[in-house]
Amino acid sequence: MSTPFHRAAVYLRHAKSVAVAAHIHPDGDAVGSVLGLTLALRDAGIAAVPVLAEESVSPTYSFLPGYGLFMRAADVEVPDVFVALDTTSLERLGEAEPLATGAQTVIDIDHHPDNSLFGAVNVVDSNIASSGQLVWRLIERLEVSVTHEIALCLYVALLTDTGRFQYQNTTPTAFRDAAAMVDAGVDPAETARLVYQNRAPEALVLDSRAMSRITLANGGRVAYSFVSQEDFVETGARSEDTENLVDVVRVLGGIDVAFLVRLLDGEVRVNLRSKTGFDVGAVARELGCGGHAAAAGFTAVGPLDEIVASLLVRLPGAGES
Repeated sequence: MSTPFHRAAVYLRHAKSVAVAAHIHPDGDAVGSVLGLTLALRDAGIAAVPVLAEESVSPTYSFLPGYGLFMRAADVEVPDVFVALDTTSLERLGEAEPLATGAQTVIDIDHHPDNSLFGAVNVVDSNIASSGQLVWRLIERLEVSVTHEIALCLYVALLTDTGRFQYQNTTPTAFRDAAAMVDAGVDPAETARLVYQNRAPEALVLDSRAMSRITLANGGRVAYSFVSQEDFVETGARSEDTENLVDVVRVLGGIDVAFLVRLLDGEVRVNLRSKTGFDVGAVARELGCGGHAAAAGFTAVGPLDEIVASLLVRLPGAGES
């Protein structure tokens, strides 16, 4: 029986060139999935290149094999096959979108529930914890031996999208896949150190500012904080230093939802996290973006107080003092 995995593998095996990219503002799942698949394709003798959706990618993941292979989309020729990873729509591909629209075939590999199924082949499963796990399964169809380098990239994808195996998407399947990656040579302790325990002093100063601003709302069921453009200038921290900053708020006990607001480049970017089952992805979709039930986000333009107010009325405890 032909499955999306099988069809994707057939297209990839016959491709003369492949470009692999993920969404703008890439997180660990996006970066790890792109690099893991790129390395696997190259091992299979397929000409593949990882492509940036924007100018750069977080140096947090510079230890990953293949990181130095990333290319700007403007420097890449339109490929036979374009693989979009961890991306809900073509628009989320940023600078790489023209490569996708110009390619003969687009393969969409993703685990978001609001994926628009924009590919000729859609390998989409919202029940899986990370896009990296879908790549892990696709590699089996490519009949490529999993190297330590490939496993490391995909383990980081899984590690980060499960919040170090502490989010609600941490299923038995996630643990089984993680164990298989460890069997392939991944060192969990060393990987956790490189991802989570290798931060710059400036990032910790930014954390302290966010912690000092934590605010309880909706009868104590929601907690939030914010960082501004001025904070980045004054501390020397980088935008990518905020990837896990919402967890500074999320650790607070007794809340249902946490969110972090970042005021950057004239935009208000909000990261939402659920702790007790409330669907923050549905809220983010109401506000024009999306994500998962436990982790989502959206971008808006306007006064901060108005954006926060419009969000709070949609969250648990709305109307409670």
